[in-house]
Amino acid sequence: MSSNAELTITKNSNEHNWIEEAISKKLIKYYEFDQFCNIQKIGSGGFGKVYRASWKNYYKNYALKSFFNFDDATVKAIVHEIQLQREVDFHDNVISFYGITATTSSKENQRKKYMLVMEYADNGTLRKYLKENFENLTWNDKFNLAFQLVCAVSCLHNEGIMHRDLHSNNVLVHQNNIKLSDFGLSKRIEETSNSQSKTFGIIPYTDPKIFNRSTTTLYVLNNKSDVYSIGVLLWEISSGQPPFHDIPYDVGLALSILQGLRETPIPNTSIDYIKIYTDCWNIEPDNRSTINQVVDELKAIMTKENIIIKDFHLYDNNKDTQLLNDKQPILDVEISKNINSLHGDLSQVIQNFNMMNTKDIEMSMSSNNSFENNFNKIVNDILNFLYYDGKEVEKQKILNYLNNHNITLQEINNLLK
Repeated sequence: MSSNAELTITKNSNEHNWIEEAISKKLIKYYEFDQFCNIQKIGSGGFGKVYRASWKNYYKNYALKSFFNFDDATVKAIVHEIQLQREVDFHDNVISFYGITATTSSKENQRKKYMLVMEYADNGTLRKYLKENFENLTWNDKFNLAFQLVCAVSCLHNEGIMHRDLHSNNVLVHQNNIKLSDFGLSKRIEETSNSQSKTFGIIPYTDPKIFNRSTTTLYVLNNKSDVYSIGVLLWEISSGQPPFHDIPYDVGLALSILQGLRETPIPNTSIDYIKIYTDCWNIEPDNRSTINQVVDELKAIMTKENIIIKDFHLYDNNKDTQLLNDKQPILDVEISKNINSLHGDLSQVIQNFNMMNTKDIEMSMSSNNSFENNFNKIVNDILNFLYYDGKEVEKQKILNYLNNHNITLQEINNLLK
């Protein structure tokens, strides 16, 4: 997690100045727009358009998010989105924010139109991914998608952030992994800029309490509203279809949902899984699970069914990790929230390694000669990955390296005891 202490808007500054100051202090990376190439529109919404682009002909794609109504309200919403993004983009299932680029409106109007430079999700939206791949997905795949999604939302809630706009068209998938995006940015921009909202399109995912106009107290969306949306998304992952896909999304549907209409469970779905999402979409917010309870319940089902959780160590937010199954090691490792370091167990290994006594390392390795002989070379290679490239290396490169050398996380953990 990045500290936003240096990125606070003062009374004497505005959002435009905030962005420019953050760029000048190198707190936010600035990308020259003319250095992007192969720009192609890949989507649009109520807020603006999204493009795929390459940077300086590198073999890496970025997503550029532009905005239709570029006024003060939009800039304010962008700044807020950046601040939120910096709080949570350490998480593997949250789309990464890379920086800012900008164009100008015209030769006469030199006001900059900022665009967000984001991680590109190659599988597109969750809705598109399910439509194209559902027949090939096993229940192991579905459980992992569901688990990644709830862990990402749990990360937001643990940081005091409510999404407010969860649906299958703004949950993304990259290399078959969930990537949470757009923390209600489009909704905030639409509200503040008075543009017409496409509310009907997300009715099935919206907390139905918001549709109740019979009470004098206005219902305010909250964390349990996100949980309601999660319940619908978990059903969608199990079915491969958008909710109520054969019913018009209109006021009638909203009122029916308010009165108790829900989707029908899909045959051959785990009873425990059904209970999770039906608890989430309970009409009474107080009767819905918390997102952390959903995480724990899904993890329990996957453990019971011997379903392997991909990168299990990255999702353990407890001080004492739970066994995935009897054969898996217990790793007493906390997840680092520093986006400038590697995540998960490897981050903690490196931090602990710097504080270790060399003699302790040698003693702990005495029972494994082959590991001892290769240890110095392995450490040097990892340090080369981390530092000699002059940039942060994705954790997957390190984990692949360890796997190729047949080094398990248990061996590393034992080494550091």
